[in-house]
Amino acid sequence: MKVSEKKKDMLSEINIIPLVDVMLVLLIIFMITAPMMQYGMKVDVPKLTTKPLPLRQEPQILYITKNQELVLNEKRLNLSDLKPALGLLFANKAEKELFIRADKDVPYGFVVKCMGIIRDAGIEKINIVTKPEEE
Repeated sequence: MKVSEKKKDMLSEINIIPLVDVMLVLLIIFMITAPMMQYGMKVDVPKLTTKPLPLRQEPQILYITKNQELVLNEKRLNLSDLKPALGLLFANKAEKELFIRADKDVPYGFVVKCMGIIRDAGIEKINIVTKPEEE
C-alpha cells in the first residue's frame, strides 16, 4: 500500500510479479515432469521380431502381472469378472480388439485361459504385446 502525498488516502494495488514468478516456476516443473510420467502398469513383456500394428482407435489393454493379477484399462479384476467387464467395455463398439500385455514370467496356461475367456466375451481380435528383440 502506498500513501498518496496529495491525499492521505490509502491506495491498494495488487502486485502481480510474485504471482507470475510462482506460475512460471510451476509451469517449468510440470513441463519437466510430464514426459517422465508413465501410464499403465509395469509388465516385463517377451521380446519378438515383428513390426508394430497400426492403431485405428484407442487401444483397450489387459495387463497380466507376474502374480497373475488382471488389470483392464487400470481397473483390477478377478478372473471370474473378466468376461462381464469385457462385455460392458465392448458393448457399443463395432470393432472389438483387445491387447494383452502379459509378463513374460506368467505361465502360458494362464494366458491361454484368459484368451479363452476373452474369445467367449465376443472379442474378435486379440493381440499380444511384445518388445522388439535387440540385435
